[in-house]
Amino acid sequence: MSLLQRTPLYPLYQKEGEPAVRCIDFGGWEMPVQFYGIQKEHDAVRKQAGLFDVSHMGEFELTGPQAGMFLQQMTTNDVNRLAPGQAQYTLMCYPDGGVVDDLLVYKLSADRFMLVVNASNIDKDFTWLKVRLPEGVTLNDRSGKTALLALQGPLAANILSRVTENDVRALSPFHFLEKAEICGCKVLLSRTGYTGEDGFEIYVDAADAPRVWQDLLAAGQSDGLIPVGLGARDTLRFEARLPLYGQELSDRISPLEAGLGIFVKLDKADFIGKEALIEQKSVGLQRKLAGIEMIDRGIPRAHYPVYANDRQIGEVTTGTQSPTLKRNLGLALLDIAHTALQTEVWVEIRGKMLKAEVVPTPFYKRVKNTDEGAKPG
Repeated sequence: MSLLQRTPLYPLYQKEGEPAVRCIDFGGWEMPVQFYGIQKEHDAVRKQAGLFDVSHMGEFELTGPQAGMFLQQMTTNDVNRLAPGQAQYTLMCYPDGGVVDDLLVYKLSADRFMLVVNASNIDKDFTWLKVRLPEGVTLNDRSGKTALLALQGPLAANILSRVTENDVRALSPFHFLEKAEICGCKVLLSRTGYTGEDGFEIYVDAADAPRVWQDLLAAGQSDGLIPVGLGARDTLRFEARLPLYGQELSDRISPLEAGLGIFVKLDKADFIGKEALIEQKSVGLQRKLAGIEMIDRGIPRAHYPVYANDRQIGEVTTGTQSPTLKRNLGLALLDIAHTALQTEVWVEIRGKMLKAEVVPTPFYKRVKNTDEGAKPG
């Protein structure tokens, strides 16, 4: 049995207070699922701020004069829209339209990019890209040398301003500073996140990560900043309808079915999966992701089957009791005929058929901060 991988911050977890930090196996990594409890951590991010160790994520560097053209062929979004200093959410697809992974692309310069991929897909993604590299384009895996911290919440900019001379308030969403200085360490600072709140992601050398982690927690203590584990990260992203690979996205679920058509530019030059996605759109989707709310008492969980008229019409991809809204909610991949709002459906929970209905998503949408710039189109 192989040992679990650990991030550079693992030795600091047990110093964060009581009760003891609870860690789990997450994609081969020993990661904290909670420090103080999911509800408390979730509330901190919604109302003050939370600090996440997400150093298990993968970072690739892509360089060469044809790097941008290569990414155009490999991803669904339009890389040509990026200027240096901008980031973009996108997806890589198989020829049949299924998803290899969803990722962020950072344009560092005209011929240099950073790709941020899901931890469980690092090896798969690297191979997928490597075997298709054109001559003159170089791909390097920087994951082992890079730590990633996410500072998220309405007070994130206030806290960050105390540990840097960079004007972080002026940084618009999906923009970044490649050579920022945080807590005396050189970092790439990005106004991005995975919580539905304002916030920043900090890419830092692995050796510097413990210092940045500890200094940020100290700087934010008066504002209620606490460390947050993967449990609250999941409930936060769920409320904001942000997809998780392996649940809302997979090799069997297309971006269009997942409701991510805005990130699929079918009018750009050819990319892997384009033909299948055009066909899927022209024929009409047979299923798509929808929000559901339980009417009967019960919590929908991943893979619970969903029925209508005694026929299974799909299954739950993610579900929980919303920590913010206190409602039993789920995301479910359903036959298209049953995705209209207020449609009655039934979820099988522990052998019982419990009533639910289709509801709007995202379940939670924050009020924009006054110091936050507009997201680029």
